[in-house]
Amino acid sequence: MAIVLAIETSCDETAVAIVNNRQVCSSIVASQIPVHQQYGGVVPEVASRQHLETINWAIAQAMEQAQLNWGQIDGIAATCAPGLVGALLVGLTAAKTLAILHNKPFLGVHHLEGHIYATYLSETTLDPPFLSLLVSGGHTSLIYVKNCGDYKTLGQTRDDAAGEAFDKVARLLKLGYPGGPIIDHLAQAGNSQAFALPEGKVSLPGGGYHPYDASFSGLKTAVLRLVERLEKDGGQVPVADVAASFQETVARSLTKRAIACALDYNLNTIAVGGGVAANSGLRKNLQVAAAKHNLRVLFPPLKYCTDNAAMIACAAADHLSLGHTSPITLGVESRLALTQVMKLYQSN
Repeated sequence: MAIVLAIETSCDETAVAIVNNRQVCSSIVASQIPVHQQYGGVVPEVASRQHLETINWAIAQAMEQAQLNWGQIDGIAATCAPGLVGALLVGLTAAKTLAILHNKPFLGVHHLEGHIYATYLSETTLDPPFLSLLVSGGHTSLIYVKNCGDYKTLGQTRDDAAGEAFDKVARLLKLGYPGGPIIDHLAQAGNSQAFALPEGKVSLPGGGYHPYDASFSGLKTAVLRLVERLEKDGGQVPVADVAASFQETVARSLTKRAIACALDYNLNTIAVGGGVAANSGLRKNLQVAAAKHNLRVLFPPLKYCTDNAAMIACAAADHLSLGHTSPITLGVESRLALTQVMKLYQSN
């Protein structure tokens, strides 16, 4: 059992949490969404400055909420990759400083590994192997989870991530930022069968289609052409119907690939992580399809779908229990494949 304090600043949430193995002692998330809404997306330099202003407060709040002292903390962790370099540096520097100051082991954590571990926070008895469907603003992947730190990517998006597609479609529909929650809300009042949209199959060189890879740039373009045609015809664009049709297409595409992958690899559990895991369309489609094949599908609580430090602390606690720590010289990386996660650690 290890009690870990973790910091997550990879994008636009300043988050600090303390986790005792898989039990959350405290979780603080300060969102920057109101700051970035005026720009229609995340501005890296603005995000970094906001992290600097908020990080000390978030650490103090996490310690107070957990009612622990530094002597009870076994390790300090921070997200080190992938993400916005300036934003990552704020969290990593704070974590290193705390580790040195309190003489604690330091761990750098891969952001996507954190999203895999988000499910463990509610399913504390979950153990590998299982299939992870990671769907967020920057990533869409199907990952074979073999063990802590041992992952194999079986499928991924070839262009836009699912969450990125939601943001772009919301922008062209003039709905605002972030797009995912807005489209999900509008879709509840729309007809998901109103418009036929392409799922975005990925062609193979010799013919046929890749069974697990996805593509969403074509879907985004199809929505753009649809809106242009509706506007040209002079009628009012049925935004709710467009949103519902788009969301249904994304959910159906992700569901087909996840179910096929789980069956092909004889994995009976699909754990979903990332911001798009909060989407009601995906949850409904995947749960219905999984039930037909006697598969178990797990979604984290909504508060752990988006970026948070509890999932980072949970992953770090597992690594620490296995004797993994990171060198204090560890840097940040804007891009790092999940399959390279063990390069972040040294065994004691």
